[in-house]
Amino acid sequence: MKRAVRPRVERHRAGRRTRLMRRPLPPLSVMPTLVTLGNLVAGFAAIHFASRPMDLTTRWGWSTLTVAGALIFLGMFLDAIDGTIARLVRSTSAIGAQLDSLADLVTFGIAPAFLMLRLVSHYAGADPLEEGGHLLGPEADSTLARAAWAVAAVYVCCTALRLARFNVETPSAAAEDHRVFRGLPSPAAAGTVVSLVLLHERWLYKPRPLPGDFTLSLDRITALGVPAVALLCAIAMVSSLPYVHLVNRYLHGPRSFAYIARIIIPLVFALWWFQETLALGCTIYACSSPARRLWRSLRRRTPDGGVAA
Repeated sequence: MKRAVRPRVERHRAGRRTRLMRRPLPPLSVMPTLVTLGNLVAGFAAIHFASRPMDLTTRWGWSTLTVAGALIFLGMFLDAIDGTIARLVRSTSAIGAQLDSLADLVTFGIAPAFLMLRLVSHYAGADPLEEGGHLLGPEADSTLARAAWAVAAVYVCCTALRLARFNVETPSAAAEDHRVFRGLPSPAAAGTVVSLVLLHERWLYKPRPLPGDFTLSLDRITALGVPAVALLCAIAMVSSLPYVHLVNRYLHGPRSFAYIARIIIPLVFALWWFQETLALGCTIYACSSPARRLWRSLRRRTPDGGVAA
């Protein structure tokens, strides 16, 4: 009898597992996945607009690089809220974490690198979408062109390494495990690079009381300086420097009036100088951990040059 009943019980359990696997998911449980996919689509759309000619669009009145940069920041917003939504609807999963990393690689790795390379190609040679022009690559004769392409490739590789290390080192999706990052987060690195591109586009199309030749030289210098910033951000991503999670540490829980004032003041400045405030804020965050480590190292030293006990 036992031999006859046992297969029947096993078939019942197998059928129950199949029904559980086929059961449709609640509507709210798919919201984090949709938000993450929105982040991925924003990165893909940013690459699309960055590949178009660098002129003013007819619909928004922005340059194509400005639209691409705005889409990357939209991806940053979606990436910031998908984890919170997943915890609210209690639908955190391992597949969601892997999907988030894949989306981040596109939006915060490939898209900023392509945006930077597209900007440099406009000033280091002919416009890649004009007749006779080309996008800078490793086959170019110019050393600057090869260096810019190499920086873009290094940036993408460092972003992938940063995301892979984050998945391995993060114990869970709980907010307590996201207080401090090891290495510059990929969204912050992308924000630093893209905010400088947006600032460049702001200065490029803003009327300035400067001679034409000086303005063109200034635009060229600022554009060619973006790869250096991208390289520093790539190194910071794979470093062991600690960076605080701004959302989890400073936007959750009750805060004092002085703290609220420190949040409101940058927002007020952003109303008049949005691109400048955005670039300054992203740059300060990227430099915060190296500056903090340097300050602590200097404080340990005594006035005579020795090291304090």
